[in-house]
Amino acid sequence: MKRRYVFGGWTLDGERGVLSNGLDEVALRPKSLQVLQRLIDDAGRMVSRDDLLDAVWPGISVTEESLTQCISDVRAALRDSEQLIIKTVPKRGYVLVPDVSEAPADGRIHPLPEGPTIAVLPFANLSGDATQDYLGDGLTEDIINNLSYFSQLSVIARSSSFSYKGRAVDIREVAKQLGVRHVVEGSVRRFANQLRITARLIDARTGVQRWSERFDRTVNDIFAVQDEIVRAIVRIVVAHLGAAEEERIAGQPRSSWSTYDLMMQGDHAWRELEKTWIPSHLAEARRLFEAAYAADPHDARICARLSLTLLRAHADPTTSACGDPELLRRGYEMAARAVSLDPNLPFARARLGWAYFWMGQLDNAIREFERSMVLNPNFSDLHFPAVLNFAGEPIRALDLLQAQARLDPFHPSHVHAIQGHSLFMLRRYEEAVAPLKECIRRGPHGALGHVWLAATFVRLDDRGEARGLISELRSRLPHLDLTRWRIFELYRDRADRTHMLDALHEAGLE
Repeated sequence: MKRRYVFGGWTLDGERGVLSNGLDEVALRPKSLQVLQRLIDDAGRMVSRDDLLDAVWPGISVTEESLTQCISDVRAALRDSEQLIIKTVPKRGYVLVPDVSEAPADGRIHPLPEGPTIAVLPFANLSGDATQDYLGDGLTEDIINNLSYFSQLSVIARSSSFSYKGRAVDIREVAKQLGVRHVVEGSVRRFANQLRITARLIDARTGVQRWSERFDRTVNDIFAVQDEIVRAIVRIVVAHLGAAEEERIAGQPRSSWSTYDLMMQGDHAWRELEKTWIPSHLAEARRLFEAAYAADPHDARICARLSLTLLRAHADPTTSACGDPELLRRGYEMAARAVSLDPNLPFARARLGWAYFWMGQLDNAIREFERSMVLNPNFSDLHFPAVLNFAGEPIRALDLLQAQARLDPFHPSHVHAIQGHSLFMLRRYEEAVAPLKECIRRGPHGALGHVWLAATFVRLDDRGEARGLISELRSRLPHLDLTRWRIFELYRDRADRTHMLDALHEAGLE
């Protein structure tokens, strides 16, 4: 079987033997894959046990237990504990319930949306100095951000683009993995105050280079180079610039090179924090954004970034400052200042939404996140679905996670924590286990995955596993307690708060 099928919110890649729901991928064992294929072939109709045994084990005598195990494996992969996808017909056979459609057989895991799609790979650092990596990273991120304002263009998120950093890649393979039609790549070399920046746009279907340019400029010209690259790409890919979108590029705030340099270094420290959860990276990012703010307190981008570090220190239970009200106050003030300086900056709106969340103002938080997405159709922030869970809207949170996964297929580990929390809120405990375990596997230094999974195990009557998770977490974070970590006070519905806290108390977290 080489084809690909879509059913019940899942995609089956027959060549790879992998199921995907846009957030997770699950590999099936060969026999389980064959069982699922047979059910797909007769979707909507009952397939008898005998027919399945003959199709999967032709000429071999096996017990029905082998078939039962395969069905169990497939249901576990599909998180189908309630038999909404594969229904058992007692003593007779099984039915694949959802409608099935065949997906394009072009190797893509994530189907292309209508209109042009693009990914910008990290610009290579050719300076011979690893400490200059942040320069290419900053340039890449700004190009991604500027391209994302074009409503006709779907732009892959930074975290997925940066998964290719430092790797030798096949552009066509990258395009298949990300589900894009165009790829941008380039390089940066700095010597003293001079920059050499190269960029090229590739049509991934043909491998043809559609545009390339080399820029030899001073460091103070970096903003003009960014604009030239973005305009050149959009003119080729979209064919025209909308007046409002072109004005948005021209109106980007411009700091001095030294201030921008500090901001890029701060972004680099933040990316290291996201990868490692090491608190020293948070301190370094905050120090650099504080220095950038001191140099230019009127740049909304700097204010929003500084707000993010302050709110992270207040919210993150792995930091010793967790729960500090002064950090929350300053984080809110910086976010509000960013919005007052640039009301149309989505990142600023999202930071204000995150501050409102920690202040217990859920409606204001949701309003700001919604505004950020209206301002930029490609903008997404993982704090939004997290807030929706606390607001009592886990189904909307899951929908948003799946939509965001289209533009960020290689999403960070905490996506799985949010997904697991959503499923916990829906009382779908068995389904919540897999994403929460994946969060811990990919981000073992965090705390949320452990906490949500411990609560989930309590609800599944596995208190031994739950207490083991909390014990391991407390040994790593001895300062952790529920009086300092205020997140559980923020549920809109008191019943949701009690539902979570009672489980955590049983797991041993006080």
